[in-house]
Amino acid sequence: MSRLRKIKQFVISDHRYVFLATSFVAAVGIWFSLQRRSAMSFLRGAYTVEVAMYWFLMAWLALSAVALVWKLTHWKGDAYQRTSPFTKPAAKAALRLGSYAVCAVTAALFVDRAVMGFLSVVSDSLSHDKNPSDFLSSIVYMLDKSYGIIGQGILTTVGLSVFGTLIAFVLAILLVFLRIQQVDRCDNDAVRFFKTFGTAFAKVYSTVVRGTPMMVQGMLIYFAGFGLLRNSGMTVSEIGKVWSTFVAGLVTISLNSTAYMMEVLRGGIEAVDPGQNEAARSLGLSQWQAMIKVVFPQGIKNAIPALSNELVVNIKDSSVLSVIGVFDLMFATKTVVGIYFKQVELYVVAALCYLCLTMVASWLLGKFAQRLSVEPQPLTSVSDMNATVGTVAGTGSSEYSLDKKKAR
Repeated sequence: MSRLRKIKQFVISDHRYVFLATSFVAAVGIWFSLQRRSAMSFLRGAYTVEVAMYWFLMAWLALSAVALVWKLTHWKGDAYQRTSPFTKPAAKAALRLGSYAVCAVTAALFVDRAVMGFLSVVSDSLSHDKNPSDFLSSIVYMLDKSYGIIGQGILTTVGLSVFGTLIAFVLAILLVFLRIQQVDRCDNDAVRFFKTFGTAFAKVYSTVVRGTPMMVQGMLIYFAGFGLLRNSGMTVSEIGKVWSTFVAGLVTISLNSTAYMMEVLRGGIEAVDPGQNEAARSLGLSQWQAMIKVVFPQGIKNAIPALSNELVVNIKDSSVLSVIGVFDLMFATKTVVGIYFKQVELYVVAALCYLCLTMVASWLLGKFAQRLSVEPQPLTSVSDMNATVGTVAGTGSSEYSLDKKKAR
């Protein structure tokens, strides 16, 4: 039996918890009944029914108060169970049916006041010739007039985040190999030089990128690229076809995420048991072969939760690229703000859009992690990368475990 079903059975089996839960529901229903009816209210012509619903909820609150007082006055020992009329089997059955009725009445009032009220606001806002002064009506009106601009901004944000994260993942794989290289005794001077230079380059790249804001990086990348193309003799229109703000934004997100994903991958690789690498080397594999075939497949699985978290971060951080003219969700919001001069309403819409995008991305990434048998717990910071959750290195569940290699 699931945990939710157990809790539900426990709550229903004890009338005290029935009163506790449904009293709150009844209070919410009373609050809805006191709200003004909308033009689309289906209870507008049923005043008697609505009054009966109101007094039914009030009677339930009064009954709950009586049960509470009885409990407070008979709390010693089993006095409450012996003397309370609410503990009788017939009373328990009636209370259970009454709790269902309370939930049904509250749901009807919620639909009548909240749902139908919202539909009424939408219908009224769409019929206006100018922007209404009411908060919700103004939001509906501006969305109806500017949904194309907002939609284009959302598509740009999604495109930048998804493609930027994928490109960064490929670059991070290349850089993490440079970052973790160690000089071997059998390496010649050229190999030693390239390993040393590659490790130093990866360290410097990670330090510089993670130590500067993405907004500054975006401005430097865009204007530096524009200046180089300008000096080559290209006109502004020709530069716009090659080096658009979208391309500059994509480069910025890719290079920025590469540094963070490289450190996450390094943490996942370092979480692998060193004995795996030593065993691979003892079997005759080179350092490169041991990394490719044994250590790295396990390390990348360890780092999947943090790697997937980077997509969610990019969805939010892409908003700073509006400073270079990238037509993302934030730039689209600022454009609509300049048309209607309504700041709070439109930024609330932008916040809800970002929230929906991040929630959808988190849900999809959670499903992806479950398919790979990885605990979907994204990390909160790069400093926690050594605590990545994944397959324990060296266990038989790894596809690249040494036991399977020996069996071959």
